[in-house]
Amino acid sequence: MIIHGDVAFIILATTLVLIMTPGLAFFYGGLVERKNALTIMFQIFISIGIVTLLWVFGGFSLVFGDDIGGVIGNPLQYFAFKDITYMINLNYSNNIPFLMFFMYQLMFAIITAPLMTGAFANRLTISGWIKILILWMIVIYFPVAHWVWGGGFLSKLGFVDFAGGAVIHITSGFGCLGGIYVLGERKYKNEHGPFNLGLVAIGAGLLLFGWFGFNAGGTLAAAETAAIVFTNTGIAGATGMVVWAILYAMHSKRASFLEIIIGAVAGLATITPASGYVGPLSAVLIGAIAAVVCFFCVEFERKKWDDALDVWGVHGMGGFIGTLLVGVLADPRVNGVSAGINQFLIQLLGCGIIIVYSVLMTFIIFKVVDSTKSIKVSEEIQLKGLDQEFFKESYETKPD
Repeated sequence: MIIHGDVAFIILATTLVLIMTPGLAFFYGGLVERKNALTIMFQIFISIGIVTLLWVFGGFSLVFGDDIGGVIGNPLQYFAFKDITYMINLNYSNNIPFLMFFMYQLMFAIITAPLMTGAFANRLTISGWIKILILWMIVIYFPVAHWVWGGGFLSKLGFVDFAGGAVIHITSGFGCLGGIYVLGERKYKNEHGPFNLGLVAIGAGLLLFGWFGFNAGGTLAAAETAAIVFTNTGIAGATGMVVWAILYAMHSKRASFLEIIIGAVAGLATITPASGYVGPLSAVLIGAIAAVVCFFCVEFERKKWDDALDVWGVHGMGGFIGTLLVGVLADPRVNGVSAGINQFLIQLLGCGIIIVYSVLMTFIIFKVVDSTKSIKVSEEIQLKGLDQEFFKESYETKPD
């Protein structure tokens, strides 16, 4: 039976998740140099169009279609809205229309690959990114989402990920390492910091705002569990912000507006997979752990490879740690999942499989696309800026 309050709730949650993609564009756009801002924002916004069409024409079916060998869903089952237009979502919820589940899950698919763009900022051509985006969704996101959320082999083992710590943050946060390896380091690194902290602040605000729908909407109902998830989300983000700010002040002997934002994002990324399985006090602990682990991972990666906007250290490691902590802190009173050595080992196994698969397949995708036509931006273009090369325009305000 359709419950109108739940329909309204999931419409709001879907809208909140959608707004995170423009938020990510503003966030990354403000972090890079002015001459490259439009390029990275384009790479993120174009995902809204391309992934939506992929989702309609087979993507949703690959994730949520009838399971085939525990690996993938039946690609033809819901192809081009076949048999779903007016169906009740009996498999996943009996209180909202199937189409609302379809749209809510679409928003997760849209934002996942764009998270990677921050890792290899200023090094990838527009045409190269579009090809990679299409292949990456088909080869990595759709199968992994099926393994975890669509009845695949990991879900059958008991692996859980409430809102995307593994499906979204691990696949993009670790997968980007394969892309970095192929593209190599930037020739001209940004030595002056973000060009526009105002854009960064707007983007971060939209991300933080949208994250409540990102996590709480996973309940698919305006009920008690949604309140717990909503609370966990806010508490972990705030704790991550404060603990990160303390660590940065101790390390650098000064405060930083940008660093408190990064701390909040780390806390939110880490609570995401556990948000529907732990209580609010555990969310405080998760936010603190996220800040400590991700802070030192960011320090480590900056010395080892060129992850331009710290995607691995914040999103990859945040998703990984949060997914593992389900096995340590899950409270069965919240959603029926109990912490314990068995659950921890299942979580560890699932994370390991997803990490290896994401890194390896992203590397292969980049190599294959690069072999057809070089996707690496030349040293000359990096010097003058990608915006002028690809768009013949820039973020600069033009005089009247």
